Amino acid sequence: MRSSSDLHSLTVTEAYSRGIARLVEDAEHGENVVISRSGTLVAAIVGMRRLGELQELERDLRDLALVLTRAATDTGGRTALDAAIERYGYSRAEMESDARDLS
Repeated sequence: MRSSSDLHSLTVTEAYSRGIARLVEDAEHGENVVISRSGTLVAAIVGMRRLGELQELERDLRDLALVLTRAATDTGGRTALDAAIERYGYSRAEMESDARDLS
């Protein structure tokens, strides 16, 4: 996994000067670019491969949170899966939709 030191930071003005075509080309070649305004990071440009990796990590973390919640709260009783999913702000329909999107 990449660290924040792997990010190339540009101001909005620098990004504008570089041009969208160059920023897209950099992202296609694996360079992660972050854009700052007044010293605050406000946007990121990443390639589709990296976006896919981030989305996969997000799904894995969501699954891990469910597993850890189950392990941490296991008193021998059982909690309905829908209740656990809703606890984290999701619904079964959203999760099923995400699963369909993966196939």
